[in-house]
Amino acid sequence: MPGTKKFVSGTASSSKMPPLRRVLGLDPGLASTGWAVVDYEDSRYRCAAQGVIETEKDLSRGERLLLIYNRLQEIIDAYEPSEAGMETLYFAKNVTSALCVAEARGVLTLCLCSNSIPLFEYSPNCIKKSVSGTAKADKALVQQYVKLLLGLSEIPKPDHAADALAAAITHIHSTC
Repeated sequence: MPGTKKFVSGTASSSKMPPLRRVLGLDPGLASTGWAVVDYEDSRYRCAAQGVIETEKDLSRGERLLLIYNRLQEIIDAYEPSEAGMETLYFAKNVTSALCVAEARGVLTLCLCSNSIPLFEYSPNCIKKSVSGTAKADKALVQQYVKLLLGLSEIPKPDHAADALAAAITHIHSTC
């Protein structure tokens, strides 16, 4: 009959479980870039992995950026995320620091693009509000909510990895 669903083993054949979403969160920086992989399935979050990409000050800026690119490529190869979320660059008082973060963001963006992984960017206030419910949340409150949302036994460390987890969670919230 037109308009009726066919049933197979007691379930509608047209109904499918939503697939696992694997989101890469990034917190860019030249000295330390936070990264995290968050899985979202059946309305539940799970931290698949997290860490930081650290570069040594004695390396040239180009070598540091290449190291960030290569390490992110290794992370992408290992975890195969399908999408990514990253905090937008906000105005900083230290122009030199802001330029270094902007360069790291460019390298991260290039690596994601070369792997056909769509990147979504969120303001710091958007991330705070998405994770904690208020755009005025301080870092400690955001980290506490990251811990709760992911069901972790303790607040994730280091801070850059926790910020990357928050970016991934924000992306999941904004696209559900």
